[in-house]
Amino acid sequence: MDLIFLKDEKDGSYQKNEVVCMRDFAKVIITEKGADFLRGGHVWVYEGEVVKTESGVPESAGAAPVDGDLVNVFSQKGKYLGTGFYNSHSKIRVRIVSKNANDRFDEEFWTRKLRWAIEYRRRVMGADFACCRLIFGEADAFPGLTVDRFGDVLVTEVLSLGMERIKPMIYRVLLKLLREEFGAPVQVLYERNESPLRKLEGMEADSGAWEGEGLTDPESGICEIVENGIAYEVDYKNGQKTGFFLDQKYNRAAIRKIAAGARVLDCFTHTGSFALNAAQAGAAHVTAVDISADALAIAKRNAARNGLSDRMDFVCADVFDYLKESEKAPAFDYDVIILDPPAFTKSRDTLKNAIKGYREINSRAMRLLRRGSYLATCSCSHFMTETYFRQMIHNAATDAGVGLRQIEARQQSPDHPILWNVPETDYLKFFIFQIV
Repeated sequence: MDLIFLKDEKDGSYQKNEVVCMRDFAKVIITEKGADFLRGGHVWVYEGEVVKTESGVPESAGAAPVDGDLVNVFSQKGKYLGTGFYNSHSKIRVRIVSKNANDRFDEEFWTRKLRWAIEYRRRVMGADFACCRLIFGEADAFPGLTVDRFGDVLVTEVLSLGMERIKPMIYRVLLKLLREEFGAPVQVLYERNESPLRKLEGMEADSGAWEGEGLTDPESGICEIVENGIAYEVDYKNGQKTGFFLDQKYNRAAIRKIAAGARVLDCFTHTGSFALNAAQAGAAHVTAVDISADALAIAKRNAARNGLSDRMDFVCADVFDYLKESEKAPAFDYDVIILDPPAFTKSRDTLKNAIKGYREINSRAMRLLRRGSYLATCSCSHFMTETYFRQMIHNAATDAGVGLRQIEARQQSPDHPILWNVPETDYLKFFIFQIV
């Protein structure tokens, strides 16, 4: 994209003309509503906002952009709005990667963006740089790309066709930067491209080790990380998502201040991260509940690895059923209950039922806690906005007949940065309350 200057016929001066597309990228013309959406800070163009497409080369036949290619987006008034990846298979028709008309989308461009993203993590994560999310999709202007770092292991997920097409170059540059500029040795790069969202983008699901660049593929797929002073086993080949949920890193640490000497119930424990933080903080006893026997097996090994098995027990059960049964049994007596459920909704269509689910587990947990006890509760669905979540908590407290004293309101760790005006990046809500 270049700027051109035209001579003013009236006074002979040269004035900067409207941005003119000098590349052969196809053009996507969008509605004023869509244009306002981009001007307001968002980075997606939805299918319903596309008015027409035009070839970027005047003499070429046909106007349809090629799926996965970069396109230039313009308003109906001819204003340049950004450049992004096009995909006719997706409801998100264009994913913007830059709104700078002077950018040239070569390897140097992507190198600069990767360096910027990695440097950001090194600065904001400090000592936790060795175990963090290096790339967080749209928040880093790498739409659909996730890269998690577990020491010398990188685990990736690609959910957009544009990123899929350039990932060989992205991976090569990423490895070079980490190894040569950031002193981060990488031995494994493993792809976890199993999400059904890939099908919506016209891609097949797959997983496997990326070959070349001096990389290996250990058969076990198990590595060890240390977070908040606790060692964890991470199954990056078979565990949920990339193998470990990094976004709750500092929320788990926040649990420690209320866990010392307490009897703690950790619901939806997965591989035991909240439970282990509570136990290490000096909890009298921690009960960790999850429906997955495989996840609990890892949680037990993590407890043993950290010498915490003697103050923990693990229950394989549906949390909804477990809480319901606990209300009937006076023997269950907890000082702290932690609710860290999976996303109950991944679309607006199921939000109503999700709110019911959140409300049920929260009201049941509140009824189990006596006055002066503590509740930590969260949601990881961006469709469950903070407004909805707060209202749900209020309603749950009313159902349980208790009052709430807020201690903390938290979000995801800063390696999962929130891009203002892109609400999809602002997804994790985490509250700690005292029951009053």
